Amino acid sequence: MQIIESTTTLPYSGITATIGFFDGVHAGHRALLSDVKRTSTDMGLVSGVITFREHPKKILTGEPMPLLTSLDERIEQLAATGIDYCILLDFSHDIARLSAQEFIRYIRDYFHVRHLVIGYDHRFGHNRNETPVDYMRYGAELGVSISQSNACMPAGQKVSSSVIRRLLTDGKVDEASRLLSYHYTLRGCVVAGQQIGRTIGFPTANIVCCGTEKLIPATGAYAVRVTTDAGKSFGGMLNIGTRPTVHLSDCKQSIEVHIFNFNDTIYGQELQIEFVKYLRPERRMDDLNALHTQLLQDKTLAEEILQAL
Repeated sequence: MQIIESTTTLPYSGITATIGFFDGVHAGHRALLSDVKRTSTDMGLVSGVITFREHPKKILTGEPMPLLTSLDERIEQLAATGIDYCILLDFSHDIARLSAQEFIRYIRDYFHVRHLVIGYDHRFGHNRNETPVDYMRYGAELGVSISQSNACMPAGQKVSSSVIRRLLTDGKVDEASRLLSYHYTLRGCVVAGQQIGRTIGFPTANIVCCGTEKLIPATGAYAVRVTTDAGKSFGGMLNIGTRPTVHLSDCKQSIEVHIFNFNDTIYGQELQIEFVKYLRPERRMDDLNALHTQLLQDKTLAEEILQAL
C-alpha cells in the first residue's frame, strides 16, 4: 500500500475509494474495504482509502479520545487488507465546514476519486441530516459515482469502533477481538520496576505504552500473547491496576506482564501484547503468600486458554 500525502504527483489517473477514520480497522471496516477492492476491479481503477492523521473529534473539540490503533498500527492494518493506496489527510475546521457536495468535489479534483464507496451508516459534510441518496445525487452531478456498502453484523451484533471500545473498558477482550477480527494489541517499552514479583517466582516486565491515546482495557488480570523485539512469541499473563497487595495507599496504574518460560533481560525493549481473555478482577491479597497462590491459579488458567487457541 502506498501512502499519498500530496496531490502534486498522483501515481494514478482514477481511483475507487472510501473515507473514514477507521479506528481499529475492524471487521466492519474490512467488509467495506473488500467492497472497495471489488468495485475498483470491476471499474478498472486502483483502490484507495481516505483517512486522517488525527481523529476528527479531537480536532473539533480539542480533547483527546482513547483509540484502538495508533496511526502506525492503523496504516499497518489497512495495508494488510490489500488496498492499493492510503490518502492521508490532516483533518481541519476548514474540512469540517465543507458540505457533502463540496467534499465530493474536493476529493474528485485533488485525488481523482471516480467512485466513492460509503459505509452503511456513514455521514460526511457539515449537514449530517443528508442521506446516501443525497450523496449519490451530488456525485452524479459531479461525475463521481457513489455506492453504499452493506452493514457487517457478525452474530447479529453491530460492529463499530465505539462498541469495541466499550467492550474493552468492560474487560471483554475476547468479544472485542471477535469484532476486530484480531486480538486487541498494546505496544510498550519495558522499564525497571520494584521486582517484587521476582521474589515470589513471578518476574514481570513493567510496560509503558507507546502512544498516550491508546485505550487501556479494564483493570484486572488477562491471558495474553507477547511478542518480543526479536519477533519471538510467548504466552503470558498480564495485570492492569494499582497492585493493591504491595501498595496500600493510592498508586498510579501499572501494566505488568509475566511471560511464560522466559528469562531474558529486556529492559528498554518494545513488546507487543495481544489480549486474549480476561481472567479476573484485580483484588488485594492478605499477603505475598496468598498472592503467590493466586498467581499460580492464574497461570494454570491462562495456559489452558492459550493452548486452546
